[in-house]
Amino acid sequence: MAAGLMIGCSGQKTEETAVEETPTTETPAEEWIQLFDGKSLAGWHKYGGGEVGKAWKVENGELYLDAANKDGWQTGDGGDIVSDEEFENFHLKYEWKIAKNGNSGVIFYVHESPEYQYCWQTGPEMQVLDNDGHPDAKIISHRAGDLYDLIVSSEETVKPVGEWNQAEIISDNGNLTLVLNGVNVVETTMWTPEWEALIADSKFKDMKGFGTYKKGKIALQDHGDEVHFRNVLVKKL
Repeated sequence: MAAGLMIGCSGQKTEETAVEETPTTETPAEEWIQLFDGKSLAGWHKYGGGEVGKAWKVENGELYLDAANKDGWQTGDGGDIVSDEEFENFHLKYEWKIAKNGNSGVIFYVHESPEYQYCWQTGPEMQVLDNDGHPDAKIISHRAGDLYDLIVSSEETVKPVGEWNQAEIISDNGNLTLVLNGVNVVETTMWTPEWEALIADSKFKDMKGFGTYKKGKIALQDHGDEVHFRNVLVKKL
């Protein structure tokens, strides 16, 4: 309630404040870090080093991949991009929309090293996909919101092509939660025998180091298709 006046036991009027009653459930805004400032590519670089490729563009508060110059399954002058900063325990929020028949993803706990050609050889991925048009959607655990090739979403909450999806990745001491459009679609615990079994039964089984890093960078994937991101925020836990 707002501050007001009350009558004290001495009969004098004293100012009443409700500081102690103010709800404290909301996170202070200063705790959230803008990974994408809406205006530039500051804070990002190409995986493996170097400046972000020219195919990644910033416009109208969005970071998007212009895939007109498609080169195989990636984009000419594109490539995966990663945050300059590493994160250990974190809460990541972002919005994405994908072009028709498009494929992309957000990869976390990314480790940069000459022994890895691609960021997805090191860290898990929350899938970004046109479920209705991309061939990958025919494979279980490869659909939007899935922990790619590891865990299938509990339900499909993805919006149609061209519409914005709100996604979250929360990792706290190994407890991992993926959220898509307000629904917890994946919950698991990393770095356990069960986690190792998931990897051993996936396409990553022969990728040394995959899913083992407990601190790393956040990556936006170039899979050769137009994809848009905005409101990319992260909070350290």
